[in-house]
Parts: sequence; C-alpha cells; structure tokens
Amino acid sequence: MPSYSDREKLRMLLPHWIEHNQEHASEFRDWAGRVGRAGEPILAAADFLDQANHSLQQALERFGGPSEGEHE
Repeated sequence: MPSYSDREKLRMLLPHWIEHNQEHASEFRDWAGRVGRAGEPILAAADFLDQANHSLQQALERFGGPSEGEHE
C-alpha cells in the first residue's frame, strides 16, 4: 500500500469534495424549486456550497491540480 503525503492526499480528496458539493448544491436547488419562496434558505445553502467549491478549487490549484488519474 503506497504512503501518500498530506499534499498528495489533498490532491486526491479535493476533486472528490468539489464533485460531492456540486451534487448536493444541485439537489438543494431542485428541492428549493419544489417549495417556492419557502426554499430560499435552501438556495442560500446551495450558494454557500458554490462558494466553498471556489475556495476548494483554489486550494487544488495551489497543490498542483488533481493527482494523476483523477479528473475534474
């Protein structure tokens, strides 16, 4: 079993986290659309996930992008 540095682990984890957040944000928007104005706080949560992904993407770029074999 290979031993990875923390930087290498992050290059593997960050793309997964970004994708996971995108999936949740999409689901939030879907549900918010079902309930109209009452869903505004859910839309706000989706926007927060988008902001989090922006930060995670910046971190990924600082660490050199996804590790080999990973895709965005």
